[in-house]
Amino acid sequence: MEEIVKMLEAGRLLLSPTDTIWGILCDATNPEAVRKIYNLKKRPDSKAMVCMVSNVWMLKKYIRDLPQKLDQYINDKRPTTVIYNNPKGIAQNAVAQENTIALRIVNHHFCTPLINAFGKPLISTSANISGSPHPQKFSDIDKEILLGVDHIIEIDKDKDKVNPQPSRIIKIEPTGEISLLRA
Repeated sequence: MEEIVKMLEAGRLLLSPTDTIWGILCDATNPEAVRKIYNLKKRPDSKAMVCMVSNVWMLKKYIRDLPQKLDQYINDKRPTTVIYNNPKGIAQNAVAQENTIALRIVNHHFCTPLINAFGKPLISTSANISGSPHPQKFSDIDKEILLGVDHIIEIDKDKDKVNPQPSRIIKIEPTGEISLLRA
């Protein structure tokens, strides 16, 4: 774990299973690392990416207002990504043009301890070239992605799917209301 944390601190890209699918991970506070992901995925930087945090306390460090109505969603066992307004401390190129960020409290046997050890959020974006299907298992990952990351986390490579169910997506509207974008 210590070596992996050092890689993240150095702005390197990891390929890892997550609580949803295989993802490309990097330090969400490092603009250069975030830029590397956009380049690898051939994705326009106007399209924001998901960040993972390990717990509510970490979430509160990067979000200005956390509505109490969210408790039922963010404490649920199902992976839930929430789009928050006006994030702070996240690399600007990871924040959407409307000044929002998609954050998920991750509950995963590898990612949660990694984020705790690193102490900061991680970008987690699907391990595919932009416009290609999301890989359901390790063997579906494009060779260009495999060669473009700095390190591959070897756990769960032989599983059929990391998690067959995608994360639920919720957006906090400027009014404070909650919209369910993907159930």
